[in-house]
Amino acid sequence: MKGRKSYFIALALVVVSFGLSAYFYPQMPAQMATHWNASGAADGTMPKLWGLLFLPTLTAGLLVLFAALPRIDPLRENVAAFREYYDLFVVLFVAFMLYVHLLTILWNLGYRFNFTTVLAPAMGVLFYFIGALMNRVERNWFVGIKTPWTLSNDDVWKKTHTRAGPLFKLAGGLAALAVFVPQYAIYLMVGPVLLASIYLTVYSYVEYRRVTV
Repeated sequence: MKGRKSYFIALALVVVSFGLSAYFYPQMPAQMATHWNASGAADGTMPKLWGLLFLPTLTAGLLVLFAALPRIDPLRENVAAFREYYDLFVVLFVAFMLYVHLLTILWNLGYRFNFTTVLAPAMGVLFYFIGALMNRVERNWFVGIKTPWTLSNDDVWKKTHTRAGPLFKLAGGLAALAVFVPQYAIYLMVGPVLLASIYLTVYSYVEYRRVTV
């Protein structure tokens, strides 16, 4: 997907998000549920104006940041090598945020569901694509497993991200499976990514020591 096209799609999704907020504003309660605990039950509220504007505004700000990062990265020539996948990730992330916003609106319209469980498949898709991105990412300052050791050595970067790809894809698959075991959903959504991140950090240090000592 070409850069301009992907950002046009992402911007259109942000506009849809704001449009949903405007359309459903009259139907929202004065205090909207906007936060859910690990078991999927609502445990936090906001006034409806802020509840409807928070996620679209946050997404718009992140979209601007995502667009700027490849331009300000000192290693921008490396970013160009995986730019197509990076741009597609941006679209998927914005779509994910729109999905969360839609779930928030539906809940406040009176529909009841386990928020964590219905979020799981979308998180699974996002993590799986991050795994695909990891397989292609070149050394840079903003995207990937950025430890002192990966950033200091191209071989360590490549080996770490070769391992990161399958691990994040596995984490995505496990997160998606959480829909079938809601009592363990939060563990399947967070645990594998956390463990993978810890493992990859340690691996990058060990590999750096191996290739430089």
